[in-house]
Amino acid sequence: MLDLLSDILTRLSLKGTLYFRTSFTPPFGIHVPSYRDVARFHFAHRGECMVHIPAAQETVRLTQGDLIVIPHGAEHMLLCQHSGPQDALPLDRVLQESGYSGQGVLVHGGDEDTWDAQLICGHMSYGSHGRSGVGHMLLDRLPPYIHIRNYGEDCGPWLEATLRVIGSEVGQSRIGGDLIALKMSEALFAQAIRAHLETVSPTDAALAGFADPNLSRALTAFHQEPAKAWSVESLARVAGMSRTAFAQVFSAKMGTTPMQYLTTWRMQIACQGLAEARLNVADAAELAGYASEAAFSRVFRKQVGMSPAAYRIAQETV
Repeated sequence: MLDLLSDILTRLSLKGTLYFRTSFTPPFGIHVPSYRDVARFHFAHRGECMVHIPAAQETVRLTQGDLIVIPHGAEHMLLCQHSGPQDALPLDRVLQESGYSGQGVLVHGGDEDTWDAQLICGHMSYGSHGRSGVGHMLLDRLPPYIHIRNYGEDCGPWLEATLRVIGSEVGQSRIGGDLIALKMSEALFAQAIRAHLETVSPTDAALAGFADPNLSRALTAFHQEPAKAWSVESLARVAGMSRTAFAQVFSAKMGTTPMQYLTTWRMQIACQGLAEARLNVADAAELAGYASEAAFSRVFRKQVGMSPAAYRIAQETV
């Protein structure tokens, strides 16, 4: 059975879709545009660079061994210490001028070759573009960026080995290299989210519910058996709390009621079944835990904005 985070990321079809290594020499500045339904990461394999995130109005210093994840695909600038955001060139222009074809290393910058910033950069997609009903509050509530210092060292030998393998596979044209690097990038992204959740304060209004051990037990149980006839009482028992206390704490920390959360995720499962598995409405209803097709259709229409049948037809053109 999948745990809570694994189930969420699996349902959202997390996939590594782009990655490359860099060698940036000062002065340099690259403007990475915003993009929908993606997350990006940059790992400082060697050297350092500045990462400016306009949405957060912050600039992060990325030193060797650091990882930064930009969960919502927000625009950002990769800069040397001598450059400001206004100096950053559009990424498309950098790729064109460097002649980068997707193989080897992306080389860019000035003539100062005393040091270079060697980054491993990844682009992760989640969900299918154009699919309504796709998403989860955990990803929605992640901050504009996650900065983890000494990432490989702090997270253990396995991650250091993972990063080394990604670095060696990226752009090397070895058989199977693309798949290896992409799958390891997906693992790296999931581990970064887990590391962030483990540091969330109980007072964090956005993610406290997922970090709360009692609520997490109930959420994990639901995600493992989403079609089960769950109630607030049964979830409270799993959490080891009274019904009233569970409902109050859940609503306060999650910003929604337990049953609203269950309904939203069940509709996510139904959307995936209709769009990807091409299920009919009756089978999608059963998958989402509804014995009545009519009841399922009413809830689906309210949640997604169209009937299950119309949604299924609409996905054929996406």
